[in-house]
Amino acid sequence: MDMLIAAAARALAAGDPLGALNRVALRDDAPALALRGIAMAQLGDLTRARALVRSAARAFGPREAVARARCIVAEADIAFASRDLGWPVKTLAAARATLEAHGDRFNAAHARHLEVRRLLLIGRLDEAESLLDGFDPTPFPPASSAAHELIVAGIAMRRLHTKTARAALARAERAARDAGIAGLTAEVESASRLLTTPAARLIARGEERLLLLEDVEALMASNALIIDACRHAVRDADTVVPLATRAVLFSLARSLGEAWPADVPRDTLIAHAFRTKHVDDSHRARLRVEIGRLRTMLGALADVSATKRGFALSPRRAPEVVVLARPVDEAHAPLLAFLADGESWSSSALALALGASQRTVQRALDSLASAGKAQSFGQGRARRWITPPMPGFATALLLPAPLPID
Repeated sequence: MDMLIAAAARALAAGDPLGALNRVALRDDAPALALRGIAMAQLGDLTRARALVRSAARAFGPREAVARARCIVAEADIAFASRDLGWPVKTLAAARATLEAHGDRFNAAHARHLEVRRLLLIGRLDEAESLLDGFDPTPFPPASSAAHELIVAGIAMRRLHTKTARAALARAERAARDAGIAGLTAEVESASRLLTTPAARLIARGEERLLLLEDVEALMASNALIIDACRHAVRDADTVVPLATRAVLFSLARSLGEAWPADVPRDTLIAHAFRTKHVDDSHRARLRVEIGRLRTMLGALADVSATKRGFALSPRRAPEVVVLARPVDEAHAPLLAFLADGESWSSSALALALGASQRTVQRALDSLASAGKAQSFGQGRARRWITPPMPGFATALLLPAPLPID
């Protein structure tokens, strides 16, 4: 490695892309192309960055397996930063294996972090934890340690382990300060704010209040019967009844939970569950059928009893019933939660992250665009969607991931 390449690499490691470009901007050899690509990525020009990194990978010879693997890792980093979640992860895993086999532990660790970040982004927490299990960031530079602790904190927040998340963020803050990279420090600060902003609403006995993540954690450990409108489930400390695919049943459960300990009139239940303003005998007959199904689904958690004017929810072992709702009521809240990270998303990446069909996501995006809550740029496969962050709310509970007792 010549002196200019070495100096450019040190500048990139210190978060100085302009300093790196000053040294290699006019060079077209493979190492310079790779460094130019990474510099352009740090400056935000991801399209140009990807093209440069790909050119570098092609320019390295077949005997330069490590250099080619590093280029693959850089391309994967750029792809995930631009929310190209369909990028072939098997290629990244193969590059990581190559780097580990040749003793390049630093870049192998970065590749592992990229794999884990992608899994975390799409809600596969078990796989993310498995890939991170046993990994020790101590031997690596501060920037790598900070990235590792950010991942640990992200998993902990999604698991509702707030003490673990706070400890990881404290370590990330120290590592970012030691690294002296402003962008990394800002990322740690942004993650830390999630612990001090409302993450959900609690609805109980006709009253509402906002909850922080640690409040949600405490609620999940309580003896209450929780109608969970963040994950569309009914749960207590020991049992979870998922209703994500049973929209009518969950709507009935939520209406009954919000009214508890009072009952809910039949016409009100019909209007909420069936989304109709005109109630007739066929709706009342259907309501009886759906209430029977809900009673069967809830099983040992609660009973749904008939009253003179409607139905009431009666918990079997919990002392109270509460509803855990999103901080803001929005039909497409999970979609907005992904867009709120400030990155530009393709509809295909959103569909992969949400576990929905691309057509469903496209219809939701069009609806949000009509309401002025999202906007797009580009055409065809290059079309990307963005939205301003949701002010004052943490979005961790809006994303698809299991809670601790799932």
